[in-house]
Amino acid sequence: MRVALLTEGVRRYPRRGDGGWCDRLTEGLPEHEFELYLLTGPTALGVGDRLSPAWRGVRELALWGRRPGGRAPGTLRRRRYALAYEELVRALVLPGERAGFGAGLYRLAALAREDGTLPAFLASAHARRTLERVWRLPGADTSGGQPLACDVLVGADLLEQCLRPLSAPWYGSGPGGLGGADLCHVVGGGPAALPALVARHLHGVPFVVTEHGLHLREQYLGYREAPYRRPVRALLLAFFRALTEETYRQAAILTPGSSHDQQWQRRCGADPGRTRVVYEGTPAVTRPAAGPEPDVPTLVWAGALEPGRDIELMLHAFAQVRAGLPAARLVIHGEEAAPGYRAHCEALAERLGTAAAVDFAGRPGSLAEVWESGTVAVFSARSQRRPRLLADAMLSGRAVVSTDVGVAREVVGPTGLLVPPRDPRALAGACLALLRDEERRARLGLAGRLRAQERFAVEPVIGAFREIYLELVSQFPAFPDGGGGGAAGEPPRPFARPAEFWLTDGLRGGQDTGGGPAGTDGSGGDDGAQERPGALAEAV
Repeated sequence: MRVALLTEGVRRYPRRGDGGWCDRLTEGLPEHEFELYLLTGPTALGVGDRLSPAWRGVRELALWGRRPGGRAPGTLRRRRYALAYEELVRALVLPGERAGFGAGLYRLAALAREDGTLPAFLASAHARRTLERVWRLPGADTSGGQPLACDVLVGADLLEQCLRPLSAPWYGSGPGGLGGADLCHVVGGGPAALPALVARHLHGVPFVVTEHGLHLREQYLGYREAPYRRPVRALLLAFFRALTEETYRQAAILTPGSSHDQQWQRRCGADPGRTRVVYEGTPAVTRPAAGPEPDVPTLVWAGALEPGRDIELMLHAFAQVRAGLPAARLVIHGEEAAPGYRAHCEALAERLGTAAAVDFAGRPGSLAEVWESGTVAVFSARSQRRPRLLADAMLSGRAVVSTDVGVAREVVGPTGLLVPPRDPRALAGACLALLRDEERRARLGLAGRLRAQERFAVEPVIGAFREIYLELVSQFPAFPDGGGGGAAGEPPRPFARPAEFWLTDGLRGGQDTGGGPAGTDGSGGDDGAQERPGALAEAV
């Protein structure tokens, strides 16, 4: 089957090695044809010569930066665009009209497909005036504050960038069109789901959504520090919230990366019956366990140096560990993610009198080296949103101590020690208990490695999506655009063609263009199969 994989990224090409989840999926399912639809920045275009051989092709759209050129709509068309745009904006700022988001979104997409002038309209003064008028209507949600003229300009520009996928040249049943795909697979959510929503609305193509870390949650966290005024932040978060709800409502299947994310998706309206947890597989499961422990009892910590990781808790706990075990050391691996935070932590270690035993080692060469340098792996974060770092530590065979937040309980389970967050005494007690008991460390380390190998192996992930793909195409018509061989006015019939029809041997009188399912190009349906009644026998 043909699978259209939609994702968003800033890289010039899909990641390779142990980080390329999309590559591992396509290489693990060679029986399917994958085509990449990438939303990226203007400086990251041009990936065709860098694709893995598993990809059939790539299509890109610059999601950020200067808008694409094009002519402006005429007066009549501009009015139709304005009505659709107003319906969408009203759904964002008027609490009583949130149900109109989907209708406004699909109307804009249909208009864009007709004349291709949507980018020019969204960047026009007419769109800005529409946004300003609706944003200042009585009853509009102004919890973020009253919008100023500068807010209207910034908000209109950001909405234009978010809505660019609606005008992408990807819709249709011809070559490269999403209408010719058997299904769409959205990786990451957010704006990457817009083409899938449009393809489902226009062509009936089902889609799957995979999120390793929820896009909406990351937007809420990221916009706290965004360089925009509060009204703009509220407007953009309202857009992402409405887009997420519409995506969850229309998706055939949701595959969150953990049960923790699954609970968040349900709070956003996801149907539990269409949600299946599929853990993010990693090739690290085949990596050998870490070698012998260091001679000096060492606690190792890894992650971004930022307040959310709560290194202060780790330093306070380590001061108590040193009081009970003076030979202990602490090694902190990671890059500074918040300006001045490393200096703050170094000053705190100095005040606690542990600076000589604390090593800020910076960015590690590899995670395997990080865990091998320690006796016990410690995680002190206030929130564990993704399981991958925890799973990598467990795969090393080192015993793990973690704060009981986010996905920690789900990932670690009974194979490690969990302590309450922001409790240095409990964290220090757990670390001391393991540092003083070699047999317990070895037992928990082995159990953690086996648990991580079972949950995060690549093969179960590939098998899960193989089943999901087959299940979806068996439930949806083979000809969503109405070319299934039924009589006029009748719904398409999935098995209306004989088996010989699907042999793409190029000998149907030149009528097979390869642009989607055979028979959708007006080639006469069954007539093409009847031209060569012995095709199946020859192929066998």
